[in-house]
Amino acid sequence: MTTTADLQTLLATHDVLAPDALAELDDREEFPDGAVRLLDDAGLPAHYVLSPDGDFSRTVRLLRAVARRDLTLAIAHGKTFLGAAPVWVAGAPDQAARLAERVRAGEVVCWGLTERDHGADLLASEFAAVADTDVDAADGPGTGNANGHGDGSGGWRLTGEKWLINNATRSTLACVLARTDRAGGGRGFSLFLVDKRRLPEGSWRNLPKVRTHGIRGADISGFALDGAPVPADALIGERGDGIAVVLKTLQLTRIACTALSLGAADHALRLARDFATGRELYGRRLADIPHIRRILGRAAAAALTVEAVSLLSARSVHTLPGELSAISALTKAYVPTLTQETLTSLGELLGVRGFLTSPPGGGFAKLERDHRICAIFDGSTAVNRASLLNQMPRLTRQLSRRRTDVEGLRAAADLTAPLPPFDRDRLTMLSVTGCSAVQALPDMAARIRDQGPPRAAPLIERLLTELVRLEAESADFVPVVGGLPSTAFGMAEAYERAYAAAACLLLWLENPPLRTGRLATDGLWLRACLTVLLGEEGSDGSHGSGGEDATAVLDALADVVLTTPATELTLWGGAA
Repeated sequence: MTTTADLQTLLATHDVLAPDALAELDDREEFPDGAVRLLDDAGLPAHYVLSPDGDFSRTVRLLRAVARRDLTLAIAHGKTFLGAAPVWVAGAPDQAARLAERVRAGEVVCWGLTERDHGADLLASEFAAVADTDVDAADGPGTGNANGHGDGSGGWRLTGEKWLINNATRSTLACVLARTDRAGGGRGFSLFLVDKRRLPEGSWRNLPKVRTHGIRGADISGFALDGAPVPADALIGERGDGIAVVLKTLQLTRIACTALSLGAADHALRLARDFATGRELYGRRLADIPHIRRILGRAAAAALTVEAVSLLSARSVHTLPGELSAISALTKAYVPTLTQETLTSLGELLGVRGFLTSPPGGGFAKLERDHRICAIFDGSTAVNRASLLNQMPRLTRQLSRRRTDVEGLRAAADLTAPLPPFDRDRLTMLSVTGCSAVQALPDMAARIRDQGPPRAAPLIERLLTELVRLEAESADFVPVVGGLPSTAFGMAEAYERAYAAAACLLLWLENPPLRTGRLATDGLWLRACLTVLLGEEGSDGSHGSGGEDATAVLDALADVVLTTPATELTLWGGAA
């Protein structure tokens, strides 16, 4: 197994992984083949296998380390997890075992969901699979069954096109969503694991690479199949399970995507810190200018907040799988959005340097444009907020009852606690128990009042006020069939912030190591995160309504940023 430390050493010591080398590939829109091979040789693909005794949070940490070096590389390599995840969620044991062996060997798996004319509207997909009782693994194509209602016991014929698929051309395996009932609907689609190497010549055609604004070297392309025969055991789960398996798989992949944003935030903070400490303006270091320090402090607080969210959510895959329908949606909406806002503010700090693609630009322009796609992967911010809002009546009922899965929540928050095995059978389409982290906020607030840090108390009171407001606003909310009012999305954002605050409080309370060191002095990181979460810093950095001088909090955090290596400015990033 690869450790974060091993991976960081690898990334720092090989020429093909050097930032300049990766930037040159990006300029030429070339795939980072050499860098990908090194990651394969280092054993990173083994972490894309989600076995019962695996550790999903470790996978997220490792992908973060790669994303910290280069987002194109992380997206290109990590896509195999997304492509294979449907098999971890619903595949037969022998199917999962065979795939695990191939993934560990470095084979690439893509996920064919989207189509040129339908985008994320999966229920409109035209790519079709027709049952063929004469097709099997040994005999190849047969006569076919044209009615589209066979049982598939003899195999299937796949026809159609998938477009804007990461690693569509490079992959040897593709997990493909196909219409298996002409009428469509929730039970009209199935998933298939297609082995390109077993298809007859002419039945699979790669589509051209699509040029993109960011991640320019990635293999974003597509494929077209024409009556491609696949055996019966290519089916993942049961016929008609496709949409349900996709939605459950997204509960994992949306959380995995946070690794990309965390790595981007790490990289951007390092670039901004180096610029601020090495640049003078009118005889004064940028790092000594109050406005610059406030930008750095706020960016660091935002980065620590999204890390707290990612940590709690990733461990919840093991400890609270029944709540992932809500957790994954709010996590995927919140983390890339706040990270993109942070990159924007750091770009303003860098000024013209943030727009340069050659020295002395430092790579920020590439980083910023690469990260934009992260908010779109596996459902855009709007899609994820709509998913959260559709669950809001149940979430609100559970919030009013204050019921929580105490043990599951504690196991997720205690970063030193062993994780239980991943149990895919506990994944659900909708969380019956709501979101324990948000529902536990009042109890956590009481513990902070009793245990400290004392200077966080005013922020805790403001947090509880916001929670009461959220509960009141959502009490009578009913999702509208066919569309949600734009005003409702503010409610989703408020719920995301409540979860982020809960993540920060839980990590503080359950992890004594996070209450020591410079980041923790007088509860510094916790106070800074809550200050930014509650909007206490204000546009001018003045006193917030919570009574604490927000400028002083962010200035103190800026001091830590300016004197700490970027790879160490994390809550738990070094652990592996």
